[in-house]
Amino acid sequence: MSILASILLLPVLLHAAWRLIRQQRRDRIEASTTAGLLVTVLGATRVWLWAVGADGRFTFSSLASRELLGYEPSDLVGRPCSLIIDLADLKTARKPDARAGREGLLLSARHRDGRRLSVEVVGRPRSEGGGGRSGFEGIAHPLADHAAHSPADQEVRARLGRLFATRTLITAFQPIRVLGTGEIVGAEALTRFVSSPFRSPDQWFDEADSIGRGLELEFLALETALLAAVELPSHLYIAVNLSPAACLDPRLSDIVRDSGLKPVRIVVELTERSAVADYARLAAALAPLRSVGLRIAIDDVGAGFSSMRHILRLGPELIKLDRTIVAGIDNNPNQKALCAAMVSFSSQIGASLVVEGIETHAELTAITELGVNTGQGYLLGRPSVLPSDWSLWRQRNRSSTSGNDDSHDT
Repeated sequence: MSILASILLLPVLLHAAWRLIRQQRRDRIEASTTAGLLVTVLGATRVWLWAVGADGRFTFSSLASRELLGYEPSDLVGRPCSLIIDLADLKTARKPDARAGREGLLLSARHRDGRRLSVEVVGRPRSEGGGGRSGFEGIAHPLADHAAHSPADQEVRARLGRLFATRTLITAFQPIRVLGTGEIVGAEALTRFVSSPFRSPDQWFDEADSIGRGLELEFLALETALLAAVELPSHLYIAVNLSPAACLDPRLSDIVRDSGLKPVRIVVELTERSAVADYARLAAALAPLRSVGLRIAIDDVGAGFSSMRHILRLGPELIKLDRTIVAGIDNNPNQKALCAAMVSFSSQIGASLVVEGIETHAELTAITELGVNTGQGYLLGRPSVLPSDWSLWRQRNRSSTSGNDDSHDT
């Protein structure tokens, strides 16, 4: 009887199995179709979809990252979100004007080539099954997609537009001295803005970055500095501050060539206005200029980790030790130890060490005893915009001891 029952149930079981297999096949086709449609939608929109885990690393990126940021999704997954957006910027991110129809945060994002882009970011926390947070997810729009701009944006654009039209900025030069003799061997170019209302140089550059004109302002400042440098004594080198993005731009070579200054007199101080995504590309971009004598300095060493990466990857000719290491060094054994280590390190890699921000006799004595050969600071000479001061640097071979010489600060 059991054999007969099995024979009678076999067709039923076979039919059930056939229906299950057919349903699974339909489910796979439907899932494949849905996935294909999703990929098509994500690939067609310029809105960037992203997700980051609790550790701040990307767990997902849509294809729009390629057009918006220059990164393939696979380039971003597993990398920290700080590659794109400085986390410190989140604390000062601007809320958009409600009348502009925006609901996110207005941020400055970094393109792979170093450019700054204005984006609107909308995000929300991701929740785990137990209710805890496991990261964030959201979207980002390039602000160029929005026809309207907030009144604040319009004001920044108008202010920068007037600056570029009138070119109302000047250059102050601060002398760089040999500490043992006081001889002036170079001068750092510092941009000063004379437009009203008054804003610090950092504010001007940050605002230019926020509307996508940061490189334009950097190159205007560079042209202004190199034009003014013609008035400096011919034996001095000129140190100019540039971001990695500016160093990648082909306009840099043209500006250096058209300046009339020999490249051997120009030192590019690499700033941290933007991160370096590809050191090999940056080194290759600078190689032609370095081959004709232009030198590279890494600025603000000791103020953060990025500067040390710059040193290891770019092999600079000069290293500039930040004021934060110098201030009060005469009373701080830890600062002395770090400075001594940098003296040894720079010597071993064949780079010259320049100490910034020397303001007291005690600081000057301490760093000189540690073996530092070159420095700058208010004690040794304040920034000056006067060619009459610059001409005196040809003759002065003694270090200032009062802080009043060369003291026309702007």
